[in-house]
Amino acid sequence: MTDLSFIKPECLWELGGTLLEGACWDAAASVLWFVDIKKKHIHGFNPATGARDTWNTPDQPGFVLPRASGGLVVGMPFGLYHFAPETGSFTRLTSVEADRVGNRLNDGFTDATGRVWFGSMDDGEKADSGAFYHWTGGDPVRVLDGICITNGPATSPDGKILYHTDTLGQTLYAADIQADGSIANRRVFAKIGKDEGYPDGMAVDAEGCVWTGLFFGWGIRRYAPDGTLLGFVRFPVSSITKLAFGGPDLKTVYATTANKGLSAQQLAEQPLAGGLFTFQSPVAGLPPAKVRA
Repeated sequence: MTDLSFIKPECLWELGGTLLEGACWDAAASVLWFVDIKKKHIHGFNPATGARDTWNTPDQPGFVLPRASGGLVVGMPFGLYHFAPETGSFTRLTSVEADRVGNRLNDGFTDATGRVWFGSMDDGEKADSGAFYHWTGGDPVRVLDGICITNGPATSPDGKILYHTDTLGQTLYAADIQADGSIANRRVFAKIGKDEGYPDGMAVDAEGCVWTGLFFGWGIRRYAPDGTLLGFVRFPVSSITKLAFGGPDLKTVYATTANKGLSAQQLAEQPLAGGLFTFQSPVAGLPPAKVRA
């Protein structure tokens, strides 16, 4: 086990967010981007200047990813959109799941080639209507179907393995990425115990280890490339939704959290729930990429 028990995450921004998600480090701008799905917000935090910016979105944003040509790509119900922070404007790039009216987009990730991986889910969190896609421009390509809550796309350092999460199934999966972007040999990477929380967003570090936030699980787990549990970072709030490695050395971890589903008593006991947190990792993350399309 890697000793991570000494780490004490600190709250950077007390947002009281309902469902913060999509933490994504923009190295060029030195900005941490993330969303509040239920409040329909995009947030940007600059740790160097302390600047905190918030924009309203026309629908529930599942993720936000920096784009090589400028601006950001935002996943919202039924489409991927270009977002221009300087004007606050949204322009549709492509349609997604126009036929699945109860769905919304959830977590997303840009791999080292600039390809976007993202998932959809049943907004009511009941039907197995969610799917996984990749996108490099044009129409998104569906690579997996039949999951209720999709989460956590990330890739191994060599770009050959896709990791993703079936949140309600409490299972993390690994699959081999083929030359055409399809996936093969999908297998169980790790299982979360019945009373240990629900795996949410993830990130991979420079050693190839997988870090995953736990909804109702009070922290973040770190797994070895073979799926062995290596360590746990405990948080003062119960639901951690996504993490990103950032900062000049990629050792600053930023983590989004949520207060969704908490009772009045639980909210009183977790006053920082729904905030943006940070801690220093002993291991660096992988360099973030920008969307090439």
